[in-house]
Amino acid sequence: MKKYILVIGLIISVLASSCIPYKDTLYMQNKNTALDSTHILVEKQKPYRIQINDILSVRVKSLDQENVQIINPIGDENLNASSAERAYFDGFTVDLHGDIRIPTLGKINVLGYTTEEIEQMIEKKLLDEQFKETANIFVTVKLTGLRYTASGEIGSPGSNTLFQERVNIFEAIANSGEIPDTGDKKDVLVIRQYPQGQKIHHLDLTDINVMQSPYYYIQPNDMIYVKPLRQKSWGTGTNALQNITALVTVLSLITTSILLFKR
Repeated sequence: MKKYILVIGLIISVLASSCIPYKDTLYMQNKNTALDSTHILVEKQKPYRIQINDILSVRVKSLDQENVQIINPIGDENLNASSAERAYFDGFTVDLHGDIRIPTLGKINVLGYTTEEIEQMIEKKLLDEQFKETANIFVTVKLTGLRYTASGEIGSPGSNTLFQERVNIFEAIANSGEIPDTGDKKDVLVIRQYPQGQKIHHLDLTDINVMQSPYYYIQPNDMIYVKPLRQKSWGTGTNALQNITALVTVLSLITTSILLFKR
């Protein structure tokens, strides 16, 4: 009798330890209060400052559009190219010195500046060197999409480019195929580029307070890494039903082997 109790206890402990808890599969849980609704104040995102290898889209409008056509993108004559490809070829890449090179204007250092500040710099340079106030110069500078890379325990690992001004961590993950149950949502790594090098930031996506994190919104060239849970390395199922099925299969195999051996 004691042997049966020991076996049952062993089976229960295996099932309990190998299952992934339901709460570990949920995003944005309200862990501090039991209220039905929660109001979270998301900190205003600071303007992004341009880094090396960023690609900028620069467009200039004027009363005499022909005079500024050389600066503007060539157009969409290559219809087979994707938006990302056109942005790469038509945009201005920030070199290792932090410069972009614009026709008729030469090199302009943009490293560490916001897009609004670069708009003002280009507009001033055009007015100082080529145009008068009456030309009504209007300059628009944007990043050519927000490119990031997702890897690890995620549905569709790889690099993505989203054509949005602002992208939060949940949008980025949703566009990368979501995190399966075997992914660690409690400790998602965001590897971010800084002038001094790379830094790793940790996000708990199961906590609603992640929305208050300064890393809630991703930046260009971010790398998102999702670690696998231990249950995946154990090779067990993600829930009790899967574990029971696996256990029954193993026990059946053992029983069959014993019977064949006795014969």
